[in-house]
Amino acid sequence: MKARTGGQRAPAGTARRRPVQQRSLERYERLLDNCAGLLDEVGAGALTTKEVAQRAEVPIGTLYQFFSGKESLLAALAERNLDRYLDRLARRLDAEAPQGVAGFVDLAVEEFVAMKRAVPGFCQVDFGLVEQRPAGFRDDLHLLDDELDNNAAVAQRLRALAGGLFDTPGFPVALRVAMECADAVLKLAFRNDPDGDPALIAEAKRLLRCYLTDHLPA
Repeated sequence: MKARTGGQRAPAGTARRRPVQQRSLERYERLLDNCAGLLDEVGAGALTTKEVAQRAEVPIGTLYQFFSGKESLLAALAERNLDRYLDRLARRLDAEAPQGVAGFVDLAVEEFVAMKRAVPGFCQVDFGLVEQRPAGFRDDLHLLDDELDNNAAVAQRLRALAGGLFDTPGFPVALRVAMECADAVLKLAFRNDPDGDPALIAEAKRLLRCYLTDHLPA
């Protein structure tokens, strides 16, 4: 199966401006890296832009050149996480050429789990906030897109990546439902186990394979 990338319109508040020059880009990425590291230490609720700037050794004014505030900073991190996840998944799809929906599901879950285990901050902010919205947040359900909620935005990107696999009638809605199920079960898997409960991860795969395969045309 040939994977292809797919884009979406990012939310207007994700960043004030995206850097182009190398030095600015390095600062931008350093801010996101330190934001991710701090999330593992203090969580999204206690995170402050001041502490992120200090850890990144960047003036607070520079942070506000890129981000309008904490919500904007976390939205940019969620967007970067999704881009990196889709890139990792696309490379595995090209390398392993899985068969059908079941093969796609297994790789999609495996790459998500791998990022949960290894990527700094990913257990606090993956493609959205994992826990309850921090005080003062305008809207934590639309960090990735102004119109689509986070899970719907991820479903849209996965559908584009799948290269026609999910284009049959009924699949857009089915994929949307599958995203909600995966989100709930995988959150449960990592709630009390930093590596993810293997039994729950396996059940997430089985649930998604059965549900999505059932929507294939006869």
